[in-house]
This record gives sequence, structure tokens and C-alpha cells, in this order.
Amino acid sequence: MQEDPLDLLLIVSTPDSGRVLLPLAGACRRRGLRWSCFFTNDGVRILGDPAIVHAIRCADKPIACEHSWARFEGETPCPVALGSQTNNSALVGRAAKVIGL
Repeated sequence: MQEDPLDLLLIVSTPDSGRVLLPLAGACRRRGLRWSCFFTNDGVRILGDPAIVHAIRCADKPIACEHSWARFEGETPCPVALGSQTNNSALVGRAAKVIGL
């Protein structure tokens, strides 16, 4: 079963990405876009910010790299689904546009 296409995928790979992710998430919501996020490297750290978690609540199944989460956040529960770079590749394949943050 193939999943619906995405208008936009945001790949979050640095902790400084939050200042760009927040307004982009709001713009996606206002435009009614189908979008998602994949968090990797130390970009997973921004998932500790409640404003980020709130902003991505309307994203289509946001995923954090399980390896990155374990490396930077240890045993802390992750507020989004954990996955792998295979999940990232699948999201890229569904997305009309990809932005790396």
C-alpha cells in the first residue's frame, strides 16, 4: 500500500533549525499543505522544545532517527515516532519538495 504524497519534507539535522522550523510549520498549516519532518543527527535535540513539538502536531507522521535519538537523548522518551534512514528515504520518495535544515 503506497502512502499519500507529501507537498514538503523538512529534514532537520541541526539544533539551530528550530528558528526556521517554527515559521515553516506555521506556513504549512496555514496553506493546508501535506508535510512531514525527519529529525536526524543532533537535530533531534530540538524535540525537547515544547514549542517545536506543538508546531509539528499537524505534520504527517514526523519521525526521528532512532540512532540519533539514542546518541543525543539516551533513554528519554521521544515525542515522535522513531525510525531509520530507510524511513527518511521513503519520506523523500513521497515528497514533491525537500528542504534540509
